[in-house]
Amino acid sequence: MNEQKFPHGAHILIVRLSAIGDVLHATSVAHNLKRLVPDCHITWLVSPPASILLENNPDIDRLLVWDRRPFDKAAQHLDIQTVKRTLREAKELLHAYTFDIALDIQGLFLSGLLTRMSRAPRRIGIHERHEGNFLFMTEMAPNIPDRHKIRRYMTALAPLGIGPEDFEPGLVLKLPDSYQDFAEKFFADKAVTLHDPQRPLLLVNTRTTWPDKNWPPEFFGRALANLPENIQIVFTGAPSDQAYIERAQQEMEGRASLSIAGQTSLLELAAIFRESDLLLTGDTGPLYIAEAIGLPTLSLWGPTHPGIYGPLTKGHHFILSPNKCTACCKTKCRHRTNACMNAIKPGTVTKALLGLLYH
Repeated sequence: MNEQKFPHGAHILIVRLSAIGDVLHATSVAHNLKRLVPDCHITWLVSPPASILLENNPDIDRLLVWDRRPFDKAAQHLDIQTVKRTLREAKELLHAYTFDIALDIQGLFLSGLLTRMSRAPRRIGIHERHEGNFLFMTEMAPNIPDRHKIRRYMTALAPLGIGPEDFEPGLVLKLPDSYQDFAEKFFADKAVTLHDPQRPLLLVNTRTTWPDKNWPPEFFGRALANLPENIQIVFTGAPSDQAYIERAQQEMEGRASLSIAGQTSLLELAAIFRESDLLLTGDTGPLYIAEAIGLPTLSLWGPTHPGIYGPLTKGHHFILSPNKCTACCKTKCRHRTNACMNAIKPGTVTKALLGLLYH
């Protein structure tokens, strides 16, 4: 760690509003900052639903929750009055406190505006693809060749004397004590056993928020159909995922499984993750909840790349599409084929699952 370039006891604001995976990625910034400078005071400005993941975070001294969703909807429909009202609410929330330094870990025009509203004399931005953010910053973090999001987020600390040599990887998600026995109680009447070496518990998350990051549900079913019967298979997800889960189950040819889609909150899902053996998923929020909670994962990658977004800690395994068209980082396939995800074969996933569950 280089000589600190800010006073002891500094009040630091982190602006990272959303989304679930990105907010969890940014917890590395708060954790390393607090680890190296324990007397600093960290405030975080965040939006629901990701805010719930920070409520018990030991590195955050104050959590400010501003719901960006009404702003986004109003901006989309050119509802200027609502835009002004929601920004005024954010300004009032920020002006109740004084900050020495503000770190914009999102790099949007909106996050830059909010960072400027903090009135922090030092406002540090990171190099992202979004335009206009730099207009609100007093200084910019150094640009680096490394593409991984977490390491790029960490550059915000470089102007404060904290370099890449100081970085310790790891996400932070601490559950309240009240969730200690949640998984056991939740599964009590569902014929699912926990911590049984003879009956490993495999969780399966079938959907992501990006259409072209989704592996076909019938591929999930074919990959799972050939697993030994002693492996307990539980599908997780949102209520809207149930139709895709049912399609996967149809391909399993009667092989037993359970769906709990829509039955848990994010923290309840994290509590279940903590007591499970492995998660099969795409590149989506639950992958990073699993990393933060300590659950090993097998994740499937096509339009995004684990070298940019994937877990940096041990216990996480990746299957990258063999298709030449990968890592485009587009939310919708430009060829309208999802060829990259479709190129991952069910048999490849089955083999990887067996290797991880019976290593």
